Amino acid sequence: MPSVLAIFAHPDDIEFVAAGTMLLLQERGWDLHYINLCTGNGGSVQMDGPTTTKKRLEEGKEAARILGATFYPPICDDLELTYDVKYLRQVAAVVRMAKPDIVLTHSPQDYMEDHMAACRLAVTAAFAHCIPNFQTDPHLPSYSHDVTVYHAMPHGLCDPLRQKLMAGSFVDTTTVHTRKRDALAAHESQKHWLDVSQGMDSYLITMDEASRAVGRLSGKFNFAEGWRRHLHLGFSAKDIDPLKAALGDLCLINEDYEKARAIPA
Repeated sequence: MPSVLAIFAHPDDIEFVAAGTMLLLQERGWDLHYINLCTGNGGSVQMDGPTTTKKRLEEGKEAARILGATFYPPICDDLELTYDVKYLRQVAAVVRMAKPDIVLTHSPQDYMEDHMAACRLAVTAAFAHCIPNFQTDPHLPSYSHDVTVYHAMPHGLCDPLRQKLMAGSFVDTTTVHTRKRDALAAHESQKHWLDVSQGMDSYLITMDEASRAVGRLSGKFNFAEGWRRHLHLGFSAKDIDPLKAALGDLCLINEDYEKARAIPA
């Protein structure tokens, strides 16, 4: 069974930008794996840190259950995630446990450091999947099959300097949007937090609107998630696109994006 591993920063990040793609892969026989690297302890103005950590861990586990994904626990608190070998060994161990064909993670350019640190850790951990001399924590053997990394669209669809970013491909999540929404709703503690901290009004409505916005960018789909594929060098023997291969017409390639970024012959 092929597998997909989502490596994101905080509880609810996966549900906002990646869960629809995961559910579509699941329908095609893929095994789902799910990790939030941060505890989410900063995500409340009503509860203290330890209480928030406990609550958000329960919510993350429930969201993973709704998605039918294997859950891996977080490795550090919010705003403390750094590109550090200690964390890299832990994330690389999760990669070797899940043995993914596809790794989904944040955009390299995003509005907050936790997202970008999670992206860097995910990329290097995926790169290390076939390097037996790299020690993971806990120690696990490497594996050799190809891995492809895909980066989600950032919040606001732009980089931290407000430059718009385009997706390399669009995945039609319309048929699984309700289940994606149910998984996001498991993070019930975030309604008040996102209302007061980021003006999201209702995080469920915000997710709906963001998915519609990406769908409009596709020019075809009602709800969609956007992805940019990482360069294959060091990750796979050939320039492959397993997401397109698995999802077929539900994955629309942005030809203008691909032409602009084509590798020279």
